[in-house]
Amino acid sequence: MTDVTLGDLQESVRDRTAFQKLDDYQSVGRTFLALIQAEQPTRIVSPSQPNYIFYQYDQGYNHKITRPLNTDLFIESAAGFGQEFGRLMDFLGDLRRQHGAAGDEEEARKYVESNAINRMVYTLQQAIGCISDSFEDANQSRKRAGQLFENLIKLVIRETGVECEPRTINIPIPDNPGYEMSYELDLVFSRDKAILASETKFIHPSEVVGSVKTTSKDRIDKVFLDKYLLTKLLGRDIPVVAIFLHDVQRARRGNSIFGINSTFKSNHFLGYTVALNRLDGVYYVDPRPEMRTNPRLREQISDFQRFLVRDLWTLTEG
Repeated sequence: MTDVTLGDLQESVRDRTAFQKLDDYQSVGRTFLALIQAEQPTRIVSPSQPNYIFYQYDQGYNHKITRPLNTDLFIESAAGFGQEFGRLMDFLGDLRRQHGAAGDEEEARKYVESNAINRMVYTLQQAIGCISDSFEDANQSRKRAGQLFENLIKLVIRETGVECEPRTINIPIPDNPGYEMSYELDLVFSRDKAILASETKFIHPSEVVGSVKTTSKDRIDKVFLDKYLLTKLLGRDIPVVAIFLHDVQRARRGNSIFGINSTFKSNHFLGYTVALNRLDGVYYVDPRPEMRTNPRLREQISDFQRFLVRDLWTLTEG
């Protein structure tokens, strides 16, 4: 496994035909972790938040530095990663067979309480993020990581037996014949395959729209606006949820370039809630501490596990 190079992993991440199933993510993730263990790039601990680390690659990759990694979530052991992936797949299978009710069982509750789902999803995505951080082109890195996060969440939802797909719709603008507004929806999901009739040809009443982004930075306003406009243009409430990976970035702190900054704008979030509408759910794989301590944020923002085990099934009830 350690014969594989970072360059090989770069090609895997760039491959547009790859990542058709969750096992593809597992394969790349475990190979990356084995590579890190074998080659031991510089591991840097953030002085401002010691539970975040960075890896710095060698001269062959221009000493590129990875995104911050939360060690409370990131699984650094390739062997442990493989075991946890098997547990995740078993749990998703239980959710599929029992239509979400598996989350009520004692063993399942203990599994969820261990934060294992967030840890696994986080590591699957951040392994890809770290590989893409070694690209020459930073914009290509961000774009590809974002695409693969959307795809990862789609595959996880599908593994539970819930229908899930991206969709592009063109909605006619009322009182403006011949004019349409195009919408690219990251995900649309429902318990059963929705039959789109003429009166519901864009989004069926049983379907939920999901916006999936690695971070809310510069994007949170669009999620609120999407719900507002979809509801306004279609003439009925359209349920919209947002799923984010994290909201942190590397920043200078004193003399160190390895500080951690939050990219979550709490005042904007609360302002959009009041001025436009509440979203039907906001979920983070790696929530910021204020999302747990601030009562106004806590009532609206949960972690991804809550979505997968509870809210996914409530939102898609017939």
